[in-house]
Amino acid sequence: MKARTATFAALLLAGCATTPSKTSADVSRDQARAVHDRLLVLDTHLDTPMHFQRPGWDFGAPHDPATDLVQVDMVRMEAGDLDGGFFVIYTDQGPLTGQGYADALAFARARSDLIDSTLAKYPERIVPVTTAEEARAAAAQDKLIAFKSIENSYPLGLDLSHMKEFYDRGVRLMGPVHGANNQFADSATDDPHWNGLSSLGRQWLAEANRLGIVVDASHASDAAFDQMLALSTAPLLLSHSSARWAHDAPRNLDDARIRALAAKGGAICVSTIYLSDMHLEGERAELFEQYEHMESMTPAQQADLARRWRALDAEQPLWDADFETYMEQVLHVIDVAGVDHVCFAGDWDGGGGVTGFNDISALPLVTQRLLDAGYSEADLAKMWGGNVLRIVAAAQAAAE
Repeated sequence: MKARTATFAALLLAGCATTPSKTSADVSRDQARAVHDRLLVLDTHLDTPMHFQRPGWDFGAPHDPATDLVQVDMVRMEAGDLDGGFFVIYTDQGPLTGQGYADALAFARARSDLIDSTLAKYPERIVPVTTAEEARAAAAQDKLIAFKSIENSYPLGLDLSHMKEFYDRGVRLMGPVHGANNQFADSATDDPHWNGLSSLGRQWLAEANRLGIVVDASHASDAAFDQMLALSTAPLLLSHSSARWAHDAPRNLDDARIRALAAKGGAICVSTIYLSDMHLEGERAELFEQYEHMESMTPAQQADLARRWRALDAEQPLWDADFETYMEQVLHVIDVAGVDHVCFAGDWDGGGGVTGFNDISALPLVTQRLLDAGYSEADLAKMWGGNVLRIVAAAQAAAE
């Protein structure tokens, strides 16, 4: 897989690369690419399932960025040597009512089924996994790796037995909350209601620990993070979060909490989002609304949306950040947390990506910059996949 995509990868990287700054440890792109090729590379938050039911769209085919906004497909995974990651069951926050919970549960079940049916079309290229051992075995067979995660536990309603249902469906990473407070916890981007976790949220945490599901603290308020860190019997994962050092946004985590996370064995998967204010007004808001409902658009309408989006990018990108901004943050987080507690997740297909680092075909650029900074291949092996698999295994061991 990796060998047969080298030419395509080189073409993609030539189009999206920025020029890394030179250091005394500077390595060539070919050297960095060889190292990256040997690593097991995972991303803990892939929103790509939102594209799986788009008319005329094929997860196994390449897509032209000029006419398609997707940032992850199997061709790009192979090109960027992304071995796999966590494919997200995301449900938008709705009313905290019986009907709201029922509708959300039906949606989450359908999204889980959609992930399964999509992966089943490509058994020779990608396989679902639920353990660190299965992930390593798939990589050894040169196959792509697909874990499942839940972003926003709202669909569980008030019945925590649904956690076992989704565990049986293959979910191994779960976050309690998203962009608004729900029945389990306060969101980082909402006003406090529970002052952290609700009583039900504490039960949710205990059940996640009992089942061996990794607890994802991204999107949770600082108070909810603190309580989950104190109460969890297994390490936490921040599946897609940035550092507040880089930009003072409530979605980002401050250095003290990053250190506390590391002290208890957890890891922060460094994201590309909220490295600046988000430009989500005017035409961008209109386009984003259409983007979230592409399953109802024809292929021609989807292509037109992509062209309008790219034209707006040229005038006003979604984020005032670039690859240099991202790497400054990465190096800072490594300094704070240590190489045993850092991982990566760009929030691809969920609003992530910055100038010069626009999709997963550019991942080897990160490896090159980290090698330039003096980090070893063993360090990179931890950060690109080893730390995530360690935490998955630790959650399951704690449950056992």
